[in-house]
Amino acid sequence: MAADTSLSTRLERLPGVGTARAEKLAKLGLVTVRDALMHFPRDYRDFTGAHSLADLREGEHASVAGEVADVGSRTLFNGRTMLSVSIACGGGRVRGVWFNMPFMAKRFAAGMKVVIAGQPRLNGSAWEFAHPEVRWLAGGEDAHASDWLAVYPLAEGVQQSHVRLAVQAALGHAAGICPEALPDEILVAKSLLPIERAFREIHCPSSREMIDASRQRFVYQELLMLQLALRMHRSRQQRASAAPPIAVDARLDSRIRGRFAFEFTPAQKRVCGEIAADMARSEPMNRLLQGDVGSGKTAIAVYAMLAAVGTRVAPESPERYQAAIMAPTELLARQHHQTLSRLLAGSGVEVELLVGGQTAKQREAALGRIADGRAGIVVGTQALVAGAARFKHLALVVIDEQHRFGVLQRAVLQQGQADPHTLVMTATPIPRTIAHAVYGDLDVSVLDEQPPGRQPVATYRVGPDELDRWWEFCGKKLAAGRRGYVVVPAVEETKRELASISSAYEGLANGPLEAFRLGLVHGRMKAREKAAVMEEFRSGALDVLVATSVIEVGIDVPEATIMTILDAESFGLAQLHQLRGRVARGATQGICGAVTSSQADPHPRVDTFVATTDGFRLAEQDLQLRGPGDLVGTKQSGMPPLYLADLLRDGTVVAEARRDALEIFERDPTLNDPALERLRKLILDRWGPTLGLGTIG
Repeated sequence: MAADTSLSTRLERLPGVGTARAEKLAKLGLVTVRDALMHFPRDYRDFTGAHSLADLREGEHASVAGEVADVGSRTLFNGRTMLSVSIACGGGRVRGVWFNMPFMAKRFAAGMKVVIAGQPRLNGSAWEFAHPEVRWLAGGEDAHASDWLAVYPLAEGVQQSHVRLAVQAALGHAAGICPEALPDEILVAKSLLPIERAFREIHCPSSREMIDASRQRFVYQELLMLQLALRMHRSRQQRASAAPPIAVDARLDSRIRGRFAFEFTPAQKRVCGEIAADMARSEPMNRLLQGDVGSGKTAIAVYAMLAAVGTRVAPESPERYQAAIMAPTELLARQHHQTLSRLLAGSGVEVELLVGGQTAKQREAALGRIADGRAGIVVGTQALVAGAARFKHLALVVIDEQHRFGVLQRAVLQQGQADPHTLVMTATPIPRTIAHAVYGDLDVSVLDEQPPGRQPVATYRVGPDELDRWWEFCGKKLAAGRRGYVVVPAVEETKRELASISSAYEGLANGPLEAFRLGLVHGRMKAREKAAVMEEFRSGALDVLVATSVIEVGIDVPEATIMTILDAESFGLAQLHQLRGRVARGATQGICGAVTSSQADPHPRVDTFVATTDGFRLAEQDLQLRGPGDLVGTKQSGMPPLYLADLLRDGTVVAEARRDALEIFERDPTLNDPALERLRKLILDRWGPTLGLGTIG
C-alpha cells in the first residue's frame, strides 16, 4: 500500500511545483504523481545537435550545436526589437532571432556553447532559426545523441515548462517505488523494459531507440489490460446465468427461410450458421455482425429473431421465447416494426413497438404485452433500456448500429433471470484488429458480399459551376418516375454558412424542383410527424425528401434511387457512405451527387467517397484521415480513452495482446496467480466501473 499511497501524492507537495502550478496542471487532469507519470509525451524534439549546415531543410525540424560568435539587438522600423545571435557551427554559421524578447540578450555571451532547435529558413544565403528552443551546454559538455525533449499535450494556460517540471518531480518522487505490473515471464518473453526504466525513458529518453522501447512497453501493457478486461467481462456474463438454448433444426430453418422472398447469399448463409451454432449453446451468444451498407444485415437479424420466437420455452409449453431489436432512431425502429409486421403477417407472432414517441396509454399497453409474453418480437429504441420493459422469456437481443450504444447499454439489456443471446450489428466496417480491441468481448462475423442484382451507386462530385446541370439531370430522372433525397447538414443557418434545411427546402420548392412534390424531415420534428412524412415518401405521394442525416441509417425505400448531398465536405466519410446506401436498395442503379462549396479546392473525404463504393476500403481511409478515435472512440464503445495506444498504428500489437490475453485467461481466468496480482488490480481500477468487473475473483 505504501507504493500506492506514494503514487497518489498530490503534485503541489512535490519540490518546485507548488500550489499555483498545481492548479494549472489540474486543467489537464494532472493532480497526483500517478497522473503526471501517465501523461505521456505526444512528440519529442531533437536536441542532439547532430545536424550540420548541409543537413538543413526549410521547414524541417533540426538541432544545431555550436559556439556563440556574437550577440546583437536592434529596434526595427515598426518599433519591435530583434535579438540576433550568431552561432558558429560545423561548416559555417547559423543565426537565432527573437522578436520583442530583449530579456533573452542577457542569456547569451560570446564563447558559450549551445544547441538550438527549431525549423530553419533561408534568409538570403544565411540559415536562420526564429524563436528556437535553446539548450545551454555547461563547461566542457558536448551535445550528444541522448538529448530528446518531450513535448506534452497541453490545455489553455498550461505551458510545456509547467508539465516538464511536474513530470521531472514525479519521476524523482517515484524512483524505486513504482510497482511492476507485468510478470517477469512476460517482460522477458516480449523483451519489454521494466516499469521504472520505461517511465524514465518515455519522459527523458536517452536515445531514439529508447523512445520506441518505452512506448512499446506501455502500448503492449495497455492493450493487454484491455483484452483481459474484456475477457473478464465476457466470462462474468457467461457465468452469471445460462442463456436459453435455441436449436435451429432443418425444419425450423426451412420455415424461417420460407418467409423471405429471396435466396440468402453465401455470406448470409455462413453468418446464419455461425449464429445458429452460438444460440444452440447455453452460454450467451455475444456476436458482432459487421457488413457494408446493403449487405443484408437486417435479414440476418430477422432470421435470428424468428429462430428465437419459433422455439418453445419447454417441449410441452405453448409459450415461445421472445426477441428484441433496439434501433438507434425512432424512425428506424418504426421502419423495422413495419417490415417485421408485413413479413410475419398471418404467422401468429405479435410484433410490438416500444419508442419514446408513444402516448402513455400506448406505452402501458405495449409493456403489458411484453411482460405477459404475448409480444413475440419487440422493436424499440432507448426506451428498451429505460428500465420499464420486463420480458417474460427474452432469448435474443439484436442491437442495430452497435457504435451508437456501447458496452454499458448492452449490459442493461443483459440483466434478468437469464441472459439473452446478443447480436450487435454495425454498417461502419472496421478492421478486424480494431474490432477486437473495442469489441473484444464479442465474436466477429463479417458480411463481405452484396445481394445479387445490387449495383454500385454511381457517385459524382458536383461543384458550384455544375450545380444547375445537376438539378436539370435530377429533374429528368424524377420526371421518369424515380424518387430522390436531398440531404442537408444543418437544421438552422450557421456561421459556417452551411445550407439550412428550411432555406434549402424553400429554394428547391421554388426553383429547380418546383415541378415535384417535396417533403421535409429533420431531427427536431416529433416522431409521429417524421413517420407520417416518411410514409408519404414510401407510398409515392412525395417525389423528393429533403432531410438532415436523420435518414442516415437503415431507411429502406427501394424506389428512391437518386440522392443529392449538399455541403458534402461537412459530413464524415462513414456518414457519407451510410447516406449513399439509401439509394442502393433496389435493382435500379442509384445515383449520388456530393455537392461541394468550391469547384477546384481539394476535399479529401469527398474525393475518397466519390472514388470508391467499398465500405471496408472507405473505413480504412476514414481511419487514415481521422484516426480511430472518432470512429471507434470512447463515446461509441463506452470505454475510457486509451493513454498511449493507437488502434490504427498499433494494430499488430492489438492482435498480439489479444492472443496473449486468451492464453493467460485460459490458464487463470480469475487472474489470482500472485504474479498477476498487480496487473489484476490495475485492470479492476481502470476498467472495473465500465465493465462491471468488481465481483471478479
